Amino acid sequence: MSLEEKISVLSTLLDRIQREYAPATFASSLGAEDMVVTDLIARKFPDIEIFTLDTGRLPEETHRLTQDISERYAIRLRVFVPDQQALETHLKEHGANAFYQSVDLRKACCHIRKVEPLKRALAGKRAWITGMRRDQSVSRTELKPEAYDADNGLWKFNPLADWSQPEVWEYLRQFNVPYNALHDRGYPSIGCAPCTRAITVGEDIRAGRWWWENPEGKECGLHVSALPASRVAAIKPRLATSK
Repeated sequence: MSLEEKISVLSTLLDRIQREYAPATFASSLGAEDMVVTDLIARKFPDIEIFTLDTGRLPEETHRLTQDISERYAIRLRVFVPDQQALETHLKEHGANAFYQSVDLRKACCHIRKVEPLKRALAGKRAWITGMRRDQSVSRTELKPEAYDADNGLWKFNPLADWSQPEVWEYLRQFNVPYNALHDRGYPSIGCAPCTRAITVGEDIRAGRWWWENPEGKECGLHVSALPASRVAAIKPRLATSK
């Protein structure tokens, strides 16, 4: 399938989401993939909300991109931040860089800074959209373009699931889409500043995220279901009949 055909498929899906799943929202991490979806939504699908999570530890380049988006598209992203009381308690008990000490402490930090704000962002929505792709990591190889998210109680769409990294960059260049300046410095995947590094030639594209951990567990919790598949399957048909 050519890039033009993939853009057409993506546009058709976004149009369906806007019409059939309102209110819908796009969760942007402000990475290269997310800018593809941001560009299309901002130009053609204004009824789909766009939001991002400001963890409090993002690189300055990421903050600069939000300003570029505002200037380019005349829109302002909704921004969700961590609950300050929960964050203060965590910092008091474990310190600012406890995520280096264990996977559990890293996931606890991610939960406060990302997972809990995400749940607030999705409250009242019927669908959410991501920019995830299957070839980003070993934990995403089974990523489906569309699935019911039982943890959050709504439909989840991953419209770039079958896009390649070169196709993402071809789109950005073809439409002159703004992107995070760190991508030009060897950062294919960008998260919080202390948890992200540049990668070297030959490394996996997510090798720079939580590089001290095993690759199989490199997720922050935003896209990992806490429910068993059997329960998800039981819930999904009930929602489908209620549309």
